[in-house]
Amino acid sequence: MDDILFPLLPSVGQWWQKRRLRYNVSLATAGIVAFIFYVIFGELLVLDFEITLFTIGFQAIGYLFMMLIANMFYFLGPMIDKFFNKQNKPGFRSTLFLAGCIFSCALPFSIPILIIILYAGKK
Repeated sequence: MDDILFPLLPSVGQWWQKRRLRYNVSLATAGIVAFIFYVIFGELLVLDFEITLFTIGFQAIGYLFMMLIANMFYFLGPMIDKFFNKQNKPGFRSTLFLAGCIFSCALPFSIPILIIILYAGKK
């Protein structure tokens, strides 16, 4: 399967594929925690804030779609690894994975942070 996904990078592709589950679990966890912060800060700071089962479901579907997009960007990892890690150093690869994972997991927290920035002191 890796030869199909990454025909030029079989060992690099295998390394990245082994970490995809960890990446997705991290994304899902970040999304849930960010949603909890969204609800807490929304309730505390936004005047007409309302959470219903419909909005929870809608946001869950939206987040799953964003996880799909994040997984498409995950393919950039092996490409960047191939072009910039000419000496095939494991440290470079691990740092690249960690940086991408941290960035991807930080993005969902932008919404609660925006709520704090926009509504703090207005209620």
